[in-house]
Amino acid sequence: MWSRRLLLIAAPSLAAPRVARAAYPDRPIRVIVPFAAGGNTDILARILTARMAERLGVTMVIENRAGAGGSVGAELVARATPDGHTLLFGAGGPLTANPVLQARLPYDVERDFRPIGLVGILPMVCQVTPRLAARSLPELLALMRARPGQVTVATPGNGSAAHLALELLMANAGVRASHVPYRGGSAMIPDLINGAVEAALVELPSAYPLHRDNQAPIIAIATEQRSPLLPSVGTFIEAGLPGFTAGSYGGLLAPSGASPEVVARLHAALAATLGEAAVLSRIAEVGAIPSSESQRSPDGFAAFLRQELTKARRAAELAGLRPA
Repeated sequence: MWSRRLLLIAAPSLAAPRVARAAYPDRPIRVIVPFAAGGNTDILARILTARMAERLGVTMVIENRAGAGGSVGAELVARATPDGHTLLFGAGGPLTANPVLQARLPYDVERDFRPIGLVGILPMVCQVTPRLAARSLPELLALMRARPGQVTVATPGNGSAAHLALELLMANAGVRASHVPYRGGSAMIPDLINGAVEAALVELPSAYPLHRDNQAPIIAIATEQRSPLLPSVGTFIEAGLPGFTAGSYGGLLAPSGASPEVVARLHAALAATLGEAAVLSRIAEVGAIPSSESQRSPDGFAAFLRQELTKARRAAELAGLRPA
């Protein structure tokens, strides 16, 4: 368990071999983003590393390794030398959804990674094509009840955080829709605008530009409180779905063999970077919710990951999804 391992690294055995050296970091740090450049996870990673690198005194190089819903990049880090010079900027796909939906995952999240800190949460929203009459979540749910299994709802892909959110929505609301998975959030934008698909569940940073430009209105957000970016848009909870929250996230992890010195150095730099008002403002500007102070710690991030995995398992169980 993470909690046990995180306690152990605070008091390392004198007999244990140390991978890290006092000079850490002594060369550029690779930060693996397990998705294509320009996506929400990539944006969060670049906001963090631009300032965090200055605190560490070395370059932090973003390396995009997309594939298998994020599993390709995550496996690369899980197998990397645990010297702190290869890190993962993890997200809901490889760390939460894939362990539930992929039967032969080439890594174990708790066994193979050492959480450093959560950076931000990417809340899920529901948006609709401008051609659809529904302009609120209750209206969309009513349409799904009137046309069971016929209303098309896009997500960025099978097994994505949005896919799990859709399954949980349908289970909680007692409705059925036709899931239309795409290969990434940007791929579904043209079809949403022209009405080829009627609605979408997607992370707020991807959806907001279309909403702002009146191309595809956002009708609900899956957070506890309304977003300052969308003060007139109600939450799923307000629409009659108690406790319904959903989204992805971005956070920094090291391979599990990273030393206590490496973990402490990275956490200190991450926490200090996220303490800067300019960095927090930039995270909020792109539609993400900055992590809380407790979530920025290794223990706090580990607890957050456990909670997210529990929610994902519940969503999959309610939807009848099985690992494949």
